[in-house]
Amino acid sequence: MPRLQDILAQHAGKFAAVVPYDRAADKLLLLNFTASNTALTDEVLNDTEKFSQYVNEQLGVEYRYGVGGYNEHRTVYSRSTVFDTTDEPRRLHLGVDIWGPAGVPVFAPLDGRVHSFAFNDHYGDYGATIILEHTLDGATFYSLYGHLAQRDLEGLHEGKEIKQGEEFCHFGEPVENGYWPPHLHFQLIENMGEWRGDYPGVCKFSERETYLANGPDPDIILGMVQNAIQE
Repeated sequence: MPRLQDILAQHAGKFAAVVPYDRAADKLLLLNFTASNTALTDEVLNDTEKFSQYVNEQLGVEYRYGVGGYNEHRTVYSRSTVFDTTDEPRRLHLGVDIWGPAGVPVFAPLDGRVHSFAFNDHYGDYGATIILEHTLDGATFYSLYGHLAQRDLEGLHEGKEIKQGEEFCHFGEPVENGYWPPHLHFQLIENMGEWRGDYPGVCKFSERETYLANGPDPDIILGMVQNAIQE
């Protein structure tokens, strides 16, 4: 069977938009959360309000969303003990983030069903989280949506069908999204293993190859990062 990445690439351009986005009119900003961004001081990172203000200032009125982050080694995770381990902290980001205002609607890129969901209510965690299961050309895979509005979990049940293009969740406020500036963490996963309502969105750098092999670049579906402007 072809690799998931190859199957998705064959369908590029056929997926529904995950967020409202006019490719012809909207500008996207590639945001950098690595150590090279010296504006992200501890003072900014450790204060959700200041962190949110930083993101909003970067976007201004010119950019619809800030995007990026797949396979990015980030310093921002030092703000939460969720990413600490005894031997090596988790710092490598495994999804694409879409930064914008709370309440932005999120749509299913293709038909699927609810695999699982949870309110991962820890500082720095996903907050409200939904995972969809999809089948495409005989291959089963999963899409994860993190940092959502808590109301999106109300009335949800495993196995619920979600149609392509259906609005099913929204960017959450910091108090319900793990205390982050409002954004969507979008991630693809080939093998969920025993995980339910959760799956690592950040891994140890030493585990990079294993996790990336199990999660292709979500921009194959989004088609957003490739069009973003890097300032």
